[in-house]
Amino acid sequence: MTPVYLDFNASTPIAAEVTAAMRAVSAEGYGNPSSTHWAAGAAKQSLEASRAQVAHLLGCRPLEIVFTSGGSEANNLAIKGMYFARRHTTAHIITSAIEHPSVLAPSGFLEGLGARITRLPVDSTGRVDPEDLRRAINADTILISLMHANNEVGTLEPIEECARIARAHGVTFHTDAAQSVGKIATRVDDLGVDLLTLAGHKLYAPKGVGALYVRDGIRLESLIHGGGHEGGRRAGTESAVLAAGLGAACALAQNLEWTRTAQALRDELWNGLRDALGERVVLNGHPELRLPNTLNVSLVGHIAAEILGALDGIAASAGSACHSGRVEISPVLRAMGVPERVAAGAIRFSLGRTSRRAEIRQVIERISGTLNI
Repeated sequence: MTPVYLDFNASTPIAAEVTAAMRAVSAEGYGNPSSTHWAAGAAKQSLEASRAQVAHLLGCRPLEIVFTSGGSEANNLAIKGMYFARRHTTAHIITSAIEHPSVLAPSGFLEGLGARITRLPVDSTGRVDPEDLRRAINADTILISLMHANNEVGTLEPIEECARIARAHGVTFHTDAAQSVGKIATRVDDLGVDLLTLAGHKLYAPKGVGALYVRDGIRLESLIHGGGHEGGRRAGTESAVLAAGLGAACALAQNLEWTRTAQALRDELWNGLRDALGERVVLNGHPELRLPNTLNVSLVGHIAAEILGALDGIAASAGSACHSGRVEISPVLRAMGVPERVAAGAIRFSLGRTSRRAEIRQVIERISGTLNI
């Protein structure tokens, strides 16, 4: 049996173009980009070229890009950075119930310091109602943070409409686009956002690098204090090598043609499972407004971890965890109101640039064979 990787939302392989870019910089750009002597020149030039590649993908200016260690740091910088820059302990922040832990956890941390946090509910498909957002805003609201696409079910949030509401009230708007960058269009002016997070290892760059778009004029308090790196927004000697990897990945992400194939294969997987299993398989998330590569289904009456264990060689993610005989349901599915019996069998299949039809057929055959024994 050939191993099948369908967990691209968790992490992508490093693209050949990315490896080549990093190798070139590691050979010549070994100097400290912040130094003033000759050895720093190549590193500084490479760092700024990479920053321009990221900015080009997002449709912003290079000076609005802050390199980080990944999506989690970028989310923390957006949320904590805004809170501490305002120096207002009772500030109000709005987010949703289905955010990534790197948004929910810092929000909870600030709540412990006195901030007021509103976590908007979602409907059964995982979408926020913009009218709920409108009603939640008050005079103390300093930040709204809503993800662009959910990492588990792939549902797309109405970011453009929510951002317009935020702008009308003079509130800074952040979106965690770690899952959407490289899969759908993410130009910041089209979205209307002030802050946007991306993570390298979600778009064929290495782990350990990401970026935060910060609209010019937005002030954030640094999380890491030291030298004046990244325009004074993040201390620490920049890695020209990792930045080169992210820049090359963003250049690669300009072409989204691969997502058409991924969406066709995703739909083939869904149709194949539905034909084989009938009402024993249900779709989680929005049937149309979702990432083109993501399929989250529940195998009703089963536990996802047990199914994946029986499908040794197929890499996918379970929507529930089993500890000491107790099944823990995904907070995302719980917020969507998915019944426990259904949520316990949730599996996320996420496709990538290298996904092939033969792999999809193999997964359909293996799952239907396992459940029809």
